Amino acid sequence: MPIAYYITHPQVQIDGSIPVPEWGLSDIGRARASAMLDQPWVGSIRRIVSSGERKAIETAEILAKHLRLAVEVRERMHENDRSATGFLPPPEFEAVADQFFANPHVSIRGWERAVDAQSRIVGEVERALGTNQGDDVAFVGHGGVGTLLLLHLSGREISREADQPAGGGNYFAYDVGARRIIHGWRPIDRPAPQHGS
Repeated sequence: MPIAYYITHPQVQIDGSIPVPEWGLSDIGRARASAMLDQPWVGSIRRIVSSGERKAIETAEILAKHLRLAVEVRERMHENDRSATGFLPPPEFEAVADQFFANPHVSIRGWERAVDAQSRIVGEVERALGTNQGDDVAFVGHGGVGTLLLLHLSGREISREADQPAGGGNYFAYDVGARRIIHGWRPIDRPAPQHGS
């Protein structure tokens, strides 16, 4: 049973003077991505597919170097398109993100609609899986579209209730054959919870 892991980049270096897709990982983000390498689920990954955004590629490259794999970049795995507003201060961003999830058929302040972002990420992941050879695969991307993918795979309506925990650097896993969620969001750098503990 091949497993797909959808991994979101951890913390980034916020810089309002450059476009958001060009932001890289912060020192904390790099440390968390490196700590991910010690987690037992990482060892089975045989393919790494990344968004073209710098923070995702940097995360994917840390994983790829450890596993001695190449990174496949799929530009259309990018985060929901927010270029209409550019950088927003965190409180304003959170308010607009709430509206993005609550009104999936509407473009909020020029942002890509949630339904369109969901269709795009689902299509890109499906196209990548169409060439998969039965290997466990890691998709490295972003919290917004990752949540939209998770909701699609769960058969749930678009809402923010399934959003990843704050800060990024989380992952969920699903059975590729059944397209069934194995588990929801977990931190990339902490062991999975043990049953009965």
